[in-house]
Amino acid sequence: MNQITPPPKIEIIPSSAPFSEAQRSWLNGFFAGLLSDAPTPLSAEQGAAVMDGGDVDDGAPWHDQTMPIADRMKLAEGRPLRRKMMAAMAQQDCGQCGYNCNDYSDAIAGKTEARLNLCVPGGKETARMLKSLYEELDKAPAASPSAAAAAPAVAAPAVVAEPGRSRDNPAPAKFLGRYLLNKGQSEKETWHIDFDLSGCGLDYVVGDSFGIFARNDLGNVDQVIALLGASHTTKVRGKTLREVLLDDVSLAPAPDSLFELISYLTGGAQREKARALAQGEDPDGDATTLDVMAVLQKFPNVRPHPEAFVEALEALQPRLYSISSSHNATPGKLSLTVDCVRYVINKRKRLGLASTFLAERIQPGDEVKVYVQKAHGFALPEDPKIPIIMIGPGTGIAPFRAFLHDRRATGAPGKNWLFFGHQRSDCDFFYQDELNAMKTSGLLTRLSLAWSRDGDKKFYVQDRMREVGREVWTWLAEGANVYICGDAKRMAKDVERALVDIVAQFGARSTDEAVLFVAELKKKGRFQQDVY
Repeated sequence: MNQITPPPKIEIIPSSAPFSEAQRSWLNGFFAGLLSDAPTPLSAEQGAAVMDGGDVDDGAPWHDQTMPIADRMKLAEGRPLRRKMMAAMAQQDCGQCGYNCNDYSDAIAGKTEARLNLCVPGGKETARMLKSLYEELDKAPAASPSAAAAAPAVAAPAVVAEPGRSRDNPAPAKFLGRYLLNKGQSEKETWHIDFDLSGCGLDYVVGDSFGIFARNDLGNVDQVIALLGASHTTKVRGKTLREVLLDDVSLAPAPDSLFELISYLTGGAQREKARALAQGEDPDGDATTLDVMAVLQKFPNVRPHPEAFVEALEALQPRLYSISSSHNATPGKLSLTVDCVRYVINKRKRLGLASTFLAERIQPGDEVKVYVQKAHGFALPEDPKIPIIMIGPGTGIAPFRAFLHDRRATGAPGKNWLFFGHQRSDCDFFYQDELNAMKTSGLLTRLSLAWSRDGDKKFYVQDRMREVGREVWTWLAEGANVYICGDAKRMAKDVERALVDIVAQFGARSTDEAVLFVAELKKKGRFQQDVY
């Protein structure tokens, strides 16, 4: 990206006037905004600058997780293999793999991490790309003698985190209960979930995430065992086959390695079909619906040995959720806000494994394997007096509910402004009574709402931001931090563009300068995102 040289700022209030720098900045913006025209749409270059945070790590395509993997890999052409591996990862620094993206790619490239399927958001796409790149490692030119001498001969032993602080060493937490956040005829299904951490001694800070290891459905497990023609007591990896299929391996979606195994055990057209599926092809148009049970039904004459079958499956991965409670407010208790999306697989409408587990199967008093994933920069400001603007439609409200509970518990004097939106005000207003009470008490300084299905025209949080743009600029001039949580593909980009427009219109800046202003907010940690 080329560096954009901004034009001089419009100065209406002279430097000799009796105002602070922040006050002068706001007043300049206020008067210039009254005189300015509406902002123009961003150019492609300006949009890229907003998404990339200005000139931070310039030219790194892996920073835009909204970009399809094919486009990210094209932009990564000519880069070292480890950077291409990072470009293949679907959600930046979400923590579900147990690394940040840079360290995970370095570990694979350095051959200290052999697991290529840990990128949960990337799924098969990322795993396939990492496998292809990993195979290129042996073809790459040998390292120079000096570089080889500098590398350690033996990898340092992994440090085992205390229980509950790593996905590799989870702790048991007790499930307390759940209640549905939607009402009436909502098209969505979103649950508030509570856990008791007092027994495992875990604590957390707002902005952290909570990892949950779901168990597979027992009925599904027993059907898989029956299709294998095996006994549930067959010993595999020192456990019974049923225990391994319940707790250790993923049963959806079917991995490429299972198709490879089946191709070795059959012949003719069935073998060719299995090979095609293993290479990411879709010979029958049903590849996206094939979980492990559906694969065994698709190839009914193939019955792998239980040991070989289990080895062909992938490890069961944890699911990370933004924490929606504050340890300072409710010590020993942790809450989540969980969206459950139903999808069709094997001709049946199902929830994802973690959603089914949390919304339907687990019962109060049951223990769950969990861990706390520390936040990657998504945290409240150190100075409690700093105002915060929080934009979190849908389940994006989760960390901001935590922020508000924490600021109330700690007596933080900073102002708080929440933008929340969803489909319909009468059935999708999460935590309505709670938020209204916070507004009445003065904790929530401003509450701005946007409902996309209440009127004839869709209306989103970014539209509400533009309506109150002058006030948003006022808060920014006062030093407010901005936070976004939620959908990365549309909402996050649209909100950032709205922010640029607001800065341009009410901050006495050109569009190019507004882009750099938002990038500078990112550099200083005043603009933080938790998007997925």
